[in-house]
Amino acid sequence: MTHTASRAQEVSALLADGSTVRLRPACPQDRRQVLRLYEEMSADNLRSRFFVVSRRSGEQAADRLCAPPGPGHRTLVAVHGDRLIGTAEYETADDPASAEIALAVADDFHQRGVGTLLLEHLVHVARENGIAVFTADVLADNHLIHKVFADLGLRVTRQYDGTTVRGTIRLAPDERYLSALDIRGRTADTASLRPLLRPRSLAVIGAGTRPGSVGRAILHNLREAHFAGLLYAVNPHAHAVLCVPAYPSVAALPHLPDLAVIAIPAAGVPEAAVQCGRAGVRALVVVTSGLDEGQSAELTAACRRWDMRMVGPNCLGIANTEEPVRMDATFAVTEPLPGTAGVAVQSGGVGIALLDGLSRLGIGISSFVSLGDKRDVSSNDLLQWWECDGRTDLALLHLESFGNPRAFSRTARRVARGMPLLTVDAGRSAAGRRAAASHTAAAATPTMTRGALFTQAGITATRTLGELLDTAALLHSQPLPAGTRVGVVSNAGGAGVLAADACVDAGLTVPELPSDLMGELLAMLPGGAGAGNPVDATPAVSAETLSGCVDRLAQSGAVEGVMVALVPTAPATAVGADLVTALTTRAPAARTGRPVVAVLLDQAERVQLLPVEDGQTVPSYGEPQSAARALLHAAERARWLARPQGSVVEPAGADSSGARAVVAGFLTREPAGGWLDARATDQLLAHYDIPRLRQVCAANEQEAVDAAARLAGADGGVVLKGQGPELAHKSERGAVLLDLHGEQQVRAAYRDLTARLGTAMTEVLVQPMAARGTELLTGVIQDDVFGALVLFGLGGTAGDLLADHAARLAPLTDTDIRELLTAPRCAALLYGYRGSGPADVGALEDLLARLSRMADDLPELAEAECNPVIARPDGVTVVDARVRLLPRRAPDPYLRRLP
Repeated sequence: MTHTASRAQEVSALLADGSTVRLRPACPQDRRQVLRLYEEMSADNLRSRFFVVSRRSGEQAADRLCAPPGPGHRTLVAVHGDRLIGTAEYETADDPASAEIALAVADDFHQRGVGTLLLEHLVHVARENGIAVFTADVLADNHLIHKVFADLGLRVTRQYDGTTVRGTIRLAPDERYLSALDIRGRTADTASLRPLLRPRSLAVIGAGTRPGSVGRAILHNLREAHFAGLLYAVNPHAHAVLCVPAYPSVAALPHLPDLAVIAIPAAGVPEAAVQCGRAGVRALVVVTSGLDEGQSAELTAACRRWDMRMVGPNCLGIANTEEPVRMDATFAVTEPLPGTAGVAVQSGGVGIALLDGLSRLGIGISSFVSLGDKRDVSSNDLLQWWECDGRTDLALLHLESFGNPRAFSRTARRVARGMPLLTVDAGRSAAGRRAAASHTAAAATPTMTRGALFTQAGITATRTLGELLDTAALLHSQPLPAGTRVGVVSNAGGAGVLAADACVDAGLTVPELPSDLMGELLAMLPGGAGAGNPVDATPAVSAETLSGCVDRLAQSGAVEGVMVALVPTAPATAVGADLVTALTTRAPAARTGRPVVAVLLDQAERVQLLPVEDGQTVPSYGEPQSAARALLHAAERARWLARPQGSVVEPAGADSSGARAVVAGFLTREPAGGWLDARATDQLLAHYDIPRLRQVCAANEQEAVDAAARLAGADGGVVLKGQGPELAHKSERGAVLLDLHGEQQVRAAYRDLTARLGTAMTEVLVQPMAARGTELLTGVIQDDVFGALVLFGLGGTAGDLLADHAARLAPLTDTDIRELLTAPRCAALLYGYRGSGPADVGALEDLLARLSRMADDLPELAEAECNPVIARPDGVTVVDARVRLLPRRAPDPYLRRLP
């Protein structure tokens, strides 16, 4: 392998202390650096590596390590700056599925995670090459390497032989391994972000002397926030900017800054980054926009080369309101209010709106990051920071793109257990896949894909920024409801009706109250009141009575939340004072554990937080629709927290190796990929034991007749389906003829298909008529960004018309499968609808698990569709299936590396 080719495969990753290293395959040009690595090793380190203290051993190892990769041999090197600091290699012997490994790390980089990181990437390379086991002979007293193996998270066994230990590492990943990766990733991420979010010193590059420049605005905000660290400006034409000392370059600064904010024209940004790196700066915020692809690549390369984390380019900046930091490195107009919400956005405009909204509500922010073009720091990094910062209890995200959705989903699932994660589902209006080759692909819209990610990860997805703030106000101030039943209380019948309608429209329920509870409420309320839910407390209700009514309703157990809708009336002109005060001073939610929200129809603000005793607050909305949607989001979060986390289902009898052989054989014959024919499709599904209707492919009329005679069901009926690359949508082309009886009808049907379809038909598929049942669709689509998506919903001819489908990202857990089955509106048909028999739900769950396994096994699976699937009380049967393959490999989404 040439040096250029090796660098082309280079990736960057974080060590445990947050520093950056670059990993790549070794090449012959690395020999001198590998020798230096061994020459600088201590005697103990050499003995641990070679079992003897021998420089000759180092020379021999360097020759082998830097040789071009061959069958059964691979070497990876770790580079920090310009220095090679570690190597890892494997080599197979007689058993191609087992390889011996060796590891070497520079003395001064021990216990910083270099060896573990190299092993993670070596495991990934080995798995791709069919290796299932690593072995290593290690000195018994080499405690460091024993700990590296133990902490890796893979299954390790040891055999002791005197002074050496034979270690065996099974490379099959499992939840324990992924959890170990999570811990290492979180440790490294948070360490790398400290210079960015908790800098002790900061320099603004491009802070101008004239008003109006972005750099000057950022410097102004830092001064106004009373940044707790050392603050400098970099400007070659001034000695001071806004009374902040200015210096001509980063190298001229009297103290090395942890963080540099770059706000200069795009052409100068890459060189400024290089200068920062050479000086030892640890983090960058690049607010400059307009960088072309080449400039952006140079900027990123400088960050990797010089061990810096970066936010941006093209961003609003960052802020951290912690008292020991007090950093507002943004060019927003208003200073953010200190608080407990973490905010990450890609759009600067959205960021300003959220900062203003959270400040107005009194929630404030813990830290804020405008991600911009996301060349480095991402939402995944920030989720892990907020998880550990000891201050954030609410996270708000606005994401226009996802770099690694599967890793993001895994992180979000974990973080969402401890704090609410909210986002705006932006980009819903994007057109669907207009040229979709199957119904499955057509159904898998970007909205559905993002929805699957958010649902599985426990992220609360709102439709607008206003709804996001509505929901944040409720989640910040109130307990979660245990269900969707809402009690509505109003001082005007019309307001109560509007509130009840808003609840039902949002998906909540407004149940009729029990008779004994109604009696209690009516005894409390003025004459003329109604207590059927909504509760009409009448305009004459006093503040004390209203408070007692809300309290009793919240404590009753008949509802899980209370909405109080108030309007100003003549008998109670001080609705904004007395009645609202009554609602807030007694804080029923604090005693009952049920949320209480107010709707003040004369309130100018969309949402505000009203102060309550003991520092609590109650959200007050200007419209009942806003309150209802916020309550629904809170109920959905409660439901997600209560659901079992689930485990990935491993269906019995799946033959993954056989399936991969089918895929490899097809792509050898068709390197560009394409649709499998009916035989190969049936063979592939058979490897996953997916239940299929019997079928025979016939190349001519007589073969069709003979096949029909063999396959005819009890009533003698068969189906003929024209097959061919141009017949993806058979029904639309009239390529399906049903319920054929006897030889004459089969012959006539074959001739009809031949005449109408011509050369588009290469053969016919003969099947028996399927038994009647519920027609469903199941399928898989590989999204270029999100990975495999499993779909389920209504199938047959009505499927496209009603578009009743749901989706989840593979691999599916048992919880995902249960939720996927119940998500579409057609789910009622599976459990016995209006007297019809229930379907075999267990068989459907098994089918989805097998499709999920197939999708996870085969990254080449571009799309697969089973439509219709007939569901009956006695099982499920795939009547028709199509599979399209493309030549591609899926990267390991959990392998630790920077963008």
